[in-house]
Amino acid sequence: MGPADLEDVIDSIRGESQERIGEAGVRAEVLVGPGDDAGVYLIGDTAIVETVDFITPLVNDPFTFGQISATNSLSDIYAMGGRPVAALAIAAFPSCTYKTDVLKAILQGALKAIKLAGAVLIGGHSLDDKELKFGLSVTGTIDKNRILRAGGAKEGDVVILTKPLGIGIITTALKRSTFGDEHIAEAVKWMTTLNAEASALALKAGASACTDVTGFGLLGHAHNMVRNSQIDFVISADAVPLMDNVIELAEEGMCPGGAYKNLKYVSDKAEFSGAVNTQQRLILADPQTSGGLLVALKEENLKVFRDSGAFYAVVGKAVKGSGMLIVEKK
Repeated sequence: MGPADLEDVIDSIRGESQERIGEAGVRAEVLVGPGDDAGVYLIGDTAIVETVDFITPLVNDPFTFGQISATNSLSDIYAMGGRPVAALAIAAFPSCTYKTDVLKAILQGALKAIKLAGAVLIGGHSLDDKELKFGLSVTGTIDKNRILRAGGAKEGDVVILTKPLGIGIITTALKRSTFGDEHIAEAVKWMTTLNAEASALALKAGASACTDVTGFGLLGHAHNMVRNSQIDFVISADAVPLMDNVIELAEEGMCPGGAYKNLKYVSDKAEFSGAVNTQQRLILADPQTSGGLLVALKEENLKVFRDSGAFYAVVGKAVKGSGMLIVEKK
């Protein structure tokens, strides 16, 4: 589902909540509701954070696919500043096409990611389907006073990205046989890297806003951070880190359909410098799987990331505005 359609659906749910619960729109226990990376609900003194995500295969190896999918599902917990505790597996499996050994390998890959996160797999659900899909429903815990939300960036903040872009373009090239499995090691490395360290650093740095970059691309998720606010993000296209071969592949037409949808979605929400060409715009709109965190924080607090040695790149800044993206190129 494209970002515009999903936004419309979520807005309709918000309306229903307001009618059923009252003028406040949410129960007091709901700390974060629909529209952010995950939901947060307060039970007594414990805040729990919940999310669900599943995807179709991006690589040919089932173990690696399971690890990527699980890492992707866990990411929303980290984007909120939470800690994953337990997971349920969700599998749509074409039993007429694949042997059960394939699903076993997918689950083994998922377990590797879950164990790395310090969580446990406690169950799940499967169904027979024509297309293979796999993912997790994840429950975590979170400090109710230190929730990272998508909104909340402050004027003067710098905006950083903790993984390079290009996953959608690279996996599209793989599907079209332009790339072989041996050429996607870099993308697999990033897709199987948990956002746990980046989340912890964002909390330590006192981040004012945070989200993870996934299906709506850098531009779609950046817009979600500033929508309905008095802040604009000025993004430097030259500063955005990219994986190897991404520019060449984009120029060869390897951009996935989702990138075009994402770019259309931000057409009235982003102002592009004339120097930012079509391929560069599509790269910034490229759908990511298990992408990095997009974090807004005070410039002086960049020291937290710099001293850690973790990967990050300063890609923009927050300025006073009206909820727009301004994409520049030097």
